[in-house]
Amino acid sequence: MRLLLRVIINAVALWITARLVGGVSVTEDFWGLLLVALVFGLVNAFIRPIVKVLTFPLTILTLGLFTFVVNALMLMLVAWLNVGLSIEGGFFTALIGSIVISIVSMILSSVLGDK
Repeated sequence: MRLLLRVIINAVALWITARLVGGVSVTEDFWGLLLVALVFGLVNAFIRPIVKVLTFPLTILTLGLFTFVVNALMLMLVAWLNVGLSIEGGFFTALIGSIVISIVSMILSSVLGDK
């Protein structure tokens, strides 16, 4: 049940990001959006921890700001996998998009009770 809630939160966050950030677009198909959210969740669950460990020294040197770069790279990876998400503006657009996704996910998780 928690996994399904997490996928729905990711789907809503991705949809809102596509509406707010120019250059980020996501498929309009409901099932396609859920697929993008599932792939996004899997990337964040399996690849992001490895990247965070490898970039830990940079994260310490930048006082945690490099985490935003890692988040943007994970978003670009999902777009590169071509599952229904595209980022037209390059890295800066992915950076803004990842910040919006983080904020929306945090708000939805606190409202819906996902810890």
